[in-house]
Amino acid sequence: MDLFSDPHGRDPRGRGGRGRGRSAPDQYGQDRYSQGRYDQRGQDQYTQDQYGQDQYGQDQYGQDQLGQGQYGQDQYGQDEYGQGQYDQYDQGQYEQGGQYEQNGQYDDHDPYAAGHLADDQLSRRDQRAARKRQKRRKNSGRAAFFFALAFIVALVGTGGVFGYAWLDKRMNPPDFEGAGSGNVTVQIKEGDNGSQIGATLQSRNVVKSVRAFVKVYNKDPKAASIQPGYYQMRLQMSSAAAIALLHDPKSRSGNQITVREGIRVNELFKELSDKTGIAQSRFQAVAANTKGLGLPAYSGGKLEGYLYPGRYDISPKASPREIIKQMVDRYNKAAEDLDLVVKARQVKMSPAQLITMASLIQAEGGKTEDFPKIARVIYNRLKIGKPLEFDSTILYVLNKRTLDVRHGDIDRTRSSKYNTYYNKGLTPGPISNPGEDAIAAVTAPEPGDWIWFIATDPTNQVTEFASTEAQRAALERKFRAWQKANPGN
Repeated sequence: MDLFSDPHGRDPRGRGGRGRGRSAPDQYGQDRYSQGRYDQRGQDQYTQDQYGQDQYGQDQYGQDQLGQGQYGQDQYGQDEYGQGQYDQYDQGQYEQGGQYEQNGQYDDHDPYAAGHLADDQLSRRDQRAARKRQKRRKNSGRAAFFFALAFIVALVGTGGVFGYAWLDKRMNPPDFEGAGSGNVTVQIKEGDNGSQIGATLQSRNVVKSVRAFVKVYNKDPKAASIQPGYYQMRLQMSSAAAIALLHDPKSRSGNQITVREGIRVNELFKELSDKTGIAQSRFQAVAANTKGLGLPAYSGGKLEGYLYPGRYDISPKASPREIIKQMVDRYNKAAEDLDLVVKARQVKMSPAQLITMASLIQAEGGKTEDFPKIARVIYNRLKIGKPLEFDSTILYVLNKRTLDVRHGDIDRTRSSKYNTYYNKGLTPGPISNPGEDAIAAVTAPEPGDWIWFIATDPTNQVTEFASTEAQRAALERKFRAWQKANPGN
């Protein structure tokens, strides 16, 4: 039975197509030139085959090329050169029925003759080999499947154990028990949230884990009221005990002080002394030797104007130099954030002049919305060469705070370069420590032609502006009326 019959209806044994004979018993079939190419009776160019029935078979090389497939069912048989590529002893090329069999050079078993190796022989061997290969693949597939299954089970099992441990740790983070013992000072900084406070406490061995602390912190309705500052805590406290101690005012161990905008250095030293118990003279000693504090070069080594306003938490162990350095550091950070050096260049000033002008605005102004107008008055007076005539500069020389500046005060301070009645331009240096709003006003003054401003109602911080002498005189009368209604000011 031929498993590869010609799909075009040719005879499965080679009797279809363009030739009609089997391969001849002689060497090349029926003569190369019989009924062939040069046959005058003209059957076909290669009728009966050049080497047999058509060229190498019924079609080119057999029913297909050299057989029903290329060189056989596959190439030279069911596989290349037989069932295996070079299987010389398995019904292949050199078997008894092969190419060089004793009975003839090309006999019926010749792969180039009228067929191929016996189909039943090839089929059985091929089937046995295929079954073996299939069995090997099946066994390999089963082994791989069971190995993968075992791996997945092990992975899931291990993951389950670790997953449970992870979940338990998330739900019940490690925490100390009890109120703790010993003591340690910790600082809660401005703006710290629960996680940041927890990290600080954990780093000082107050609580065992940040997660445990945050878990308690988030459940505490008063947690947001915890104030920045220094606290006296205990070691290895439960998170609940730590939260309770942070709420207790008695646990506050440090000092908190606010540097007000416009405060002078000598005024600040007195407040620091009152708060910390450190003698004022020790702070003054720091002002006399500012080396190592980190002051900007344009400060000239002076503290006035460069102690930045804000709230400070002062460690109970801090020295006067460390306290002052905190304020200088904050100034440097603010100057960097404000890009102060570049802003000064834009208004054709040095950074020191910018801070000096800002200190004058801070000292003279009441409401921050008036600052840009005061800045414009300063620019207008500098432009026309008119002295600033600020009472705040006279009071700075006298180290006083009052709204009642007399002509005698002006005359007494005439020799001081800070006297802006007798000296034109800005003062030699700042007269206070300005804040961000005053600094911003220097770089963004409000447009206007004002030459004067007067605080006509200091009680309510009302300041009014004038462009003419008549307007100025009217504003002065309003101020004198306020003074009369408020004696002692």
